[in-house]
Amino acid sequence: MFLFKKKKIFIGMDIGSSSVKVVQLKDNNGSYQLLNVGIFHLPPEAIVDNTLMDSAAIAAAIKNLVASLGIKTKDVVCSISGNSVIIRKIVLPTMLQEELEDQILFEAEQYIPFDINDVNMDFQILSPDSSDPSKMNVLLVASKKDIINDYVSLFGEAGMNLSVVDVDSFAVQNAFEANHEFAPEDILALVNIGASIMNINVIKDGITLFSRDVQMGGNLYTEEIQKQLGLSREEAESAKLLAPGATNNQLNNVILKVNETITQEIRRSLDFYNSTANDGRISGLFISGGCSKVYRLIDTISEKIGLPTEKLNPFAKIKYNEKDFDPEYLQEIAQFMAVPVGLAIRRVGDK
Repeated sequence: MFLFKKKKIFIGMDIGSSSVKVVQLKDNNGSYQLLNVGIFHLPPEAIVDNTLMDSAAIAAAIKNLVASLGIKTKDVVCSISGNSVIIRKIVLPTMLQEELEDQILFEAEQYIPFDINDVNMDFQILSPDSSDPSKMNVLLVASKKDIINDYVSLFGEAGMNLSVVDVDSFAVQNAFEANHEFAPEDILALVNIGASIMNINVIKDGITLFSRDVQMGGNLYTEEIQKQLGLSREEAESAKLLAPGATNNQLNNVILKVNETITQEIRRSLDFYNSTANDGRISGLFISGGCSKVYRLIDTISEKIGLPTEKLNPFAKIKYNEKDFDPEYLQEIAQFMAVPVGLAIRRVGDK
């Protein structure tokens, strides 16, 4: 959403709290071919609450990942989420794009809890307001400049050029729209559950109707397994993905309890949307992020929320050479890669 240099972007890089993930795509007139994909794990607490705590370690991870894949392109698109970004759907008097560009700073001051001079901002006109044709819906996105500057410095330290900064939930939407079929009237919730943040984005025909980030994710499983089973963090990380074949009922019970907690938070957000929106009710969910691999989480969400729920596959329509990429490996990592795939699709000037 925040634009810097006028260059084409071919590297999508997701800087998560537990790992750096990269995807490089070739655009073939609207279809995409996979050129590179990889994951490099970060040391614990390199990123805490969306803050880059150890930029040297993160820059080293970026360098190692890019070098190991033989990527030569230096231009990167990355994304932010959580308390790093403010997303507001606002209603304004109907006006032309050019007029809004002149007035957006004044209008935005009412919705952004920071000095307007301290933020980078972008907007997108969505649609006429259904209850008042003289007004229109506008999506406003903002982030503090010092956060963006931290990422610019990080990539500079890694020898890369940060060209576009997007938002995690919008990147997931890009990946979804490029890989899944949907009808224009479908109202769908895209839920991306990472290690520390859950992004919820309700969309209809390419337009965001509701967006919320929740400070909750896979780390909750790790912390509860550590606490209940007395394991180290490393042991707990391994255990949370072993539950389907585990004979340890205590482990399964911990995971199922956290599944319930995450599902309740998703339901709370979707109930809020359904109670306030005029666009119709949600008809289905697509889940991405590493947590979607956790034992029975998808089933729990579907059962408790009462809607069709499936995994988002960011490689469903991405072409690739099986001599270069193992299909089983891509299937194994697919749930981690929705954000970087969506970022790799982004281009400067996109809305």
